[in-house]
Amino acid sequence: REFAVVGDAMRDLEKEGMNIYALAAIRLLMFTGARRGEILTLEWSHVDFDRKILFLEDSKTGKKAIHLSAPALEVLSNIPKQKDNPYVICGAIEGAHLVNIRKPWGHVKDKASLKLKPDGSVVDVRLHDLRHTYASVAALGGMSLPVIGKLLGHTQSSTTQRYAHLADDPLKEANEAIGKRLHSLMGSKTNNIVQM
Repeated sequence: REFAVVGDAMRDLEKEGMNIYALAAIRLLMFTGARRGEILTLEWSHVDFDRKILFLEDSKTGKKAIHLSAPALEVLSNIPKQKDNPYVICGAIEGAHLVNIRKPWGHVKDKASLKLKPDGSVVDVRLHDLRHTYASVAALGGMSLPVIGKLLGHTQSSTTQRYAHLADDPLKEANEAIGKRLHSLMGSKTNNIVQM
């Protein structure tokens, strides 16, 4: 539900004239799980549309390839290129990248009412939380921790381990579904099951 609200808020802000580069940066953070600095300093020379990757020569963990989904590719395809500016997310200064998207993210949060929990208490949704959300969606979708770690560019498996409890949920659900199905195939009488 929150993603739909954020999507609506971003479309509304775009219509209201919000900086298209800031909105594109936020969308890319959501669709790639990349770090803020990786997106803000991204150059067009790093974008490989054919192979569907961003290739970063120098990230926090060294050389890194970021895989691009169809929505991420669509965002990139719609970003206007500026003459004599190598950056994807252009800033106000000619030839420079956008430096900060905290204020635009604040507008998105306000528009989407992300600061309040259903019980009325205040919560802060940081830009970096988009990276965690990307990983959580992957884990809840049943992707393995090594795959999630590679997508995020983690060099240590322990860094990805924080999502282990989420990765277990689909396994529990699958196991329960299998158990119920087998139980129904056996005829729903549990007393017929041989005790070991």
